[in-house]
Amino acid sequence: MRDNIYVGLVHYPVYNRNSDVVATSITNFDIHDISRTCRTYDIKKYFIITPVDAQQELTNRIINYWTEGDGIEFNKNRKEAFENTDLSDSVEAAVATITEVEGKKPKIITTSAKIFQNTVSYDLIGKEMTEDETPYLILFGTGWGLTNEIMDMSYKILEPIRGKTKYNHLSVRSAVSIILDRLLGEN
Repeated sequence: MRDNIYVGLVHYPVYNRNSDVVATSITNFDIHDISRTCRTYDIKKYFIITPVDAQQELTNRIINYWTEGDGIEFNKNRKEAFENTDLSDSVEAAVATITEVEGKKPKIITTSAKIFQNTVSYDLIGKEMTEDETPYLILFGTGWGLTNEIMDMSYKILEPIRGKTKYNHLSVRSAVSIILDRLLGEN
């Protein structure tokens, strides 16, 4: 079933380049582009996950501009994209929200540029997601990736996206688009 798939963009807890646990800044591009991608692939809810009050305030202002403010008249498609975008203080709070809505806890799928013991192919998990009635929460990290604590919450971890070079530094916006298409696209 595809009507119970959720996406979370984690801004805390994530690593920085020195492997310190940090909170990263929310970007306007990530709010807009990932909201549009999630709407395109019929994601039930896109959670932007941060406990930072100033980041939440900024994000709420942007979302409200397009869903309740002058942005509605400017671009009706953007309103539709933002209708399923929301904030969450933590991954745990997002899981609690999904559990309340769905009546059962979601299976957490995480993403990484590394291989783990429970790494799985897109084909395998994509097929499972469309046949299983359990809700799924796909988590994407910012900064230098999701912390071990978040990775340990994973049911499965998606295989890394690989190009034909050793360079592997896609923007999270690009990664979300590629991964959602691999999991839920027409092919």
